Amino acid sequence: MTMNAKPGTRPANPRFSSGPCAKRPGWSLDALHDAALGRSHRAEIGKAKLARAIDETREILRVPDDYRIGIVPASDTGAVEMAMWSLLGARGTDVVAWESFGSGWVTDAVKQLKLEDVRKFEAPYGEIVDFRKIDFDRDVVFTWNGTTSGVKMPDGSAIPADRSGLTICDATSAAFAQDLPWDKLDVVTFSWQKVMGGEAAHGILILSPRAVERLETYTPPWPLPKIFRMTKGGKLIEGIFKGETINTPSMLCVEDYLDALAWGKSLGGLDALKARADANLKAVEAYVEANGFLGFLATDKAIRSNTSVCLSFTDPDVTALSDDEQAAFAKGVVKLLEDEGVALDVGAYRDAPPGLRIWCGATVETADVEALMPWIGWAFEAQKASMKKAA
Repeated sequence: MTMNAKPGTRPANPRFSSGPCAKRPGWSLDALHDAALGRSHRAEIGKAKLARAIDETREILRVPDDYRIGIVPASDTGAVEMAMWSLLGARGTDVVAWESFGSGWVTDAVKQLKLEDVRKFEAPYGEIVDFRKIDFDRDVVFTWNGTTSGVKMPDGSAIPADRSGLTICDATSAAFAQDLPWDKLDVVTFSWQKVMGGEAAHGILILSPRAVERLETYTPPWPLPKIFRMTKGGKLIEGIFKGETINTPSMLCVEDYLDALAWGKSLGGLDALKARADANLKAVEAYVEANGFLGFLATDKAIRSNTSVCLSFTDPDVTALSDDEQAAFAKGVVKLLEDEGVALDVGAYRDAPPGLRIWCGATVETADVEALMPWIGWAFEAQKASMKKAA
């Protein structure tokens, strides 16, 4: 590439954060006019809105009727840890990680819960664990889509239908953008701050009948905080999965999620939401293929995320730099993009290799992704020129 003038087209919305993510197109505060503010979440209006959020989540994600869906505290992290603290320990556990959040679940299992029989399987950024090595007669904890690596599960074919263990799946940046094979998943968690562009602090916990059976027949040996307790007297507290939340939710955030769900339904539901994310990924792929200075962390298209798209700089002048110098180069590119107001929050996650992370979930317009990519080229050339001048 040669140094060019600044591109003539700018993204209409420069928000490409991987969470909280961009609001749906056309969103404004007016969408929240019907929020049940100043009302108890246990009043009829509050319970009705929470129940509606659960019902519409089931409808769009095509969750089986016999799976329970609950709104829980502390975002996706709270939902995952709620499941791990409540369900693990009944049998051996395999914990799988190929990025930062998966590594966090490894830490929970090994250092916090201190499970007696736990195996960890890890892969470097850009790659995925060989699931043929996983024993699904043990409980298995894994992410479906690695938010910080841009690596996703290709499908659920590696998970046997006749498994004895439970599968606990962190699907926070996959839900509403990728297919989730419900018959292969016993626990699914996500936060509506991701693909649906909702607000933070609330999580969704989805339980299969097998997970419910575990809850009702197994008592873990460690104490459970109140916000983790899903049973009473050996029986599931069904109210949690009808909108009677364990702690007080934000009815403003609930209203915002209902608005996002209504938008998703108006587009055509899950298929339309997936198609939007797929189109955004294709826009990035087209630019990367035409320009040699960028590459995907996930080089294998079969495992490449269509939401958290992670890129690295492959130009030889950059790859020849030290790790610290590459990190400084990437931060320089990110700052140029932010200073120009064309891309906000697109730096790689702090634990990931230096580069860029562009959120391409359903609330992002493909035209904005297409407008962004030439700006990345401009910022790359500007930062490279600055680097050579400094040398």
